[in-house]
Amino acid sequence: MAIMQVQRKMRIAHYGRTKSAKYEEKISPVDPLVITTREEKRCSFITPNSDPSYVEYHDEEWGVPVHDDKRLFELLVMTGAQVGSDWTTVLKKRQEYRDAFSGYDAEIVGKFSEKKITSISAYYGIDLSQVRGVVDNSNRILEIKREFGSFHKYIWGFVNHKPITTQYKLCHKIPVKTSKSESISKDMVRRGFRLVGPTVIYSFMQAAGLTNDHLISCPRHLQCIALSSHQPAVAPAL
Repeated sequence: MAIMQVQRKMRIAHYGRTKSAKYEEKISPVDPLVITTREEKRCSFITPNSDPSYVEYHDEEWGVPVHDDKRLFELLVMTGAQVGSDWTTVLKKRQEYRDAFSGYDAEIVGKFSEKKITSISAYYGIDLSQVRGVVDNSNRILEIKREFGSFHKYIWGFVNHKPITTQYKLCHKIPVKTSKSESISKDMVRRGFRLVGPTVIYSFMQAAGLTNDHLISCPRHLQCIALSSHQPAVAPAL
């Protein structure tokens, strides 16, 4: 329905309101992946002063459903790392984190010795407790894979394997945590995960596409819906 409304707006903008219906019928269907109109703009937390890496992350990754276990592990680490920092700083150190944690291969990271952990902390400038947390979490992920078959099956099970698509018009309406992130956090803590408070988990949900929090005026809102392999569960408009 949202895509059809955008298509109609584009027809009106191009042909004018006085054109007959026969002209509208000749218009080719609009690909939701490339929809842009003058009314659409990025989420308002992206400003002219935003770092290019942050803009690129918003435009290409944020809100896109992720099902690969290594990428989910990476996003869990990144969202935890931004506590006391910010996304731009974390994004700029992204490759360093990948190098430090062996491309987020949980099998390898889970076997890091205390000497290796200390070395990583010193060489990459990552807080020692954070490195230990990543190693601990890698072992929890391995336990989940043995129980569920994969980390993505476990984490996506909390949303019935369908992305939640919200309908926010203003950034200040987007919550920092929800009852769903609290439920996921509670279960992960019970399983022994570290650095997984409800606020971190909600940020993780946004990053991994479990929830699509792009503003409805942002082109990425519809694009992330189109990129999803499942029909999203649409939340009530706010």
